[in-house]
Amino acid sequence: MDNQTRTELEAAAFRRLQKHLMEDRPDVQNIDLMNMAGFCRNCLARWYQEAAQDHGIELTKEEGREAFYGMPYDAWKAHSQTAASPEKQAAFEKAFAENVGDKG
Repeated sequence: MDNQTRTELEAAAFRRLQKHLMEDRPDVQNIDLMNMAGFCRNCLARWYQEAAQDHGIELTKEEGREAFYGMPYDAWKAHSQTAASPEKQAAFEKAFAENVGDKG
């Protein structure tokens, strides 16, 4: 497989993951993703932002999130985010420290 085709397939897989998380399963909370998988929508948005910067494109954290969420992050939170239990919050603190650290 040539590099262009691989890049196109990887991009298509990313767009499908984004659609799955944003449209098919908006009920899955970021905290649950982080606690179970070590990443969440915000991580994907940060990776998008980092990839842009690697290509000389400056994006703020908020711009990276809006590019991934398709709307301002605060609007998505108001529409889709639910309150987390103290147990989930404690698990998140551990998962965040292990998987994101000071990158968040």
